[in-house]
Amino acid sequence: MRQRKLVYYVAATLDGYIAGPQGQYDSFLHEGDHMAALAAEFPETIPVHLRDHFGLVGVPHRRFDAVVMGRGTYEPTLSVGTTSSYPHLRQYVVSRSLTVDDPTVKVVAEDPIGFIRRLKQEDGAGIWLCGGGHLAGHLLAEIDTLIIKRHPIVAGAGIPLLAGNYQPTRFAPTSTREFDSGVTLLTYTAQT
Repeated sequence: MRQRKLVYYVAATLDGYIAGPQGQYDSFLHEGDHMAALAAEFPETIPVHLRDHFGLVGVPHRRFDAVVMGRGTYEPTLSVGTTSSYPHLRQYVVSRSLTVDDPTVKVVAEDPIGFIRRLKQEDGAGIWLCGGGHLAGHLLAEIDTLIIKRHPIVAGAGIPLLAGNYQPTRFAPTSTREFDSGVTLLTYTAQT
């Protein structure tokens, strides 16, 4: 049996931030040639309220069937009046204090490393780690692939791509794709 992969697919600034200090993500480029291309390549990562806009209703998954996120990444879902941005995926929110009354969202209060290791052993497609930086830092040793949508923006401060303890981890570059918008898609694979 092939083991599932944990893929950290996330937008980041040139200086390595995935959001502003209060979790803002509005400075990222939401228009440009990269948007349609990434929606086509990663259709399951488009939230439910935008799927119709991109013509993705009913489009099959290409890479992932599960999404894992921290509480800070999940909470903007609540601010737009829904409890589930990705009902087309198995959704897991890592939090010791959050409660969610939605059958499509499972709150994971246990150690995320053990949880991810068990999830990797289950049958299925890839597992998308969509944020946040603290959870990604905690799960660094479990990340098999980094896919970074690098935006041509310098933030100066914010939530880092990976936050946590100093633990140098080697990744090998596997592909680079540049868009006219200035966004660059960088893919790296963990070195074992």
